[in-house]
Amino acid sequence: MTQRPYVIDTMISAKAIAARIEALCREIQTEFEETDKLVVVGLLRGSFVFIADLVRELDLPIEVDFLEASSYGNTMESSREVRILKDLRGAIEARDVLVVEDIVDTGHTLNHVTKLLKSRKPHRLKTIALLDKPSRREVDFKADWTGFEIPDEFVVGYGIDYAQRNRNLPFIGKVRFVTEPET
Repeated sequence: MTQRPYVIDTMISAKAIAARIEALCREIQTEFEETDKLVVVGLLRGSFVFIADLVRELDLPIEVDFLEASSYGNTMESSREVRILKDLRGAIEARDVLVVEDIVDTGHTLNHVTKLLKSRKPHRLKTIALLDKPSRREVDFKADWTGFEIPDEFVVGYGIDYAQRNRNLPFIGKVRFVTEPET
């Protein structure tokens, strides 16, 4: 796949992300203060940076697990068909579960994953997304906690990629495609 040339403009700074995670963790701790162990489920691959920072900030007994779901592949548009590529290793029946997503766009992935996990009868299941693009929603789904609401822009960084690139950026950046001059 040939990529179009692009530049990345900072949309949300690393400092703003860290401050927001700290605030979200205070709310999550209040919600789950009575839990004997919170199962934090990261949706791979985009949530791996977010989940790492989130669990380090939580002062709760935690178990971490991962589920890989895909509706994008290497494209910029959702296929709307959600496939589970890697399932949880552990059981969640009668457990408190927090599902961590990088971005809610159309809503198909988190909606599908939430229904799947609810069928496994957790005690309580909550969701958190770092980013939310409500203008793109095709499924009526809203995460219990959201880091930032963003406009309909293609973003990268902080675990989010464009064709497997830019996950390592410490901030959220807006991708701006460059038009090459005609020769």
